[in-house]
Order: sequence, then structure tokens, then C-alpha cells
Amino acid sequence: MLIALIVAWLIFTILVKVVKTTVKTAFFIAAIIVLLQVGYGIGPQEMWNYIVQLPQKLPQLGK
Repeated sequence: MLIALIVAWLIFTILVKVVKTTVKTAFFIAAIIVLLQVGYGIGPQEMWNYIVQLPQKLPQLGK
């Protein structure tokens, strides 16, 4: 019983750390998107299009 509680506590602690990290990253990305949209008028769709086209543009950047 004690071992099961220890394992459950460890799993719970790991999950809390993962969720905290995920939320921090999501807020950071959202803040970047808002800043780009307000500062430069770049919308989420334009950023998504650039991200999708990025693998095609990388070989051209190396030239």
C-alpha cells in the first residue's frame, strides 16, 4: 500500500510539472502571436503559412 502511494505521488508530481511547463509554453507562444499581430500586423494565418512553407525555404536559405 505504501509503495502504491509513493508511486502515485511521483506520477502526480511529474504530471503537475508537465502541465505547468505546457501552460507556460502556451502562454509564451500566445504572447508572441499577440505582439506580432499588434506590433507588425502579422496574423496567425500568415504565421501558419510561413511555418508550413519553412521546410521548402530552408534549402534556399543555405545557398
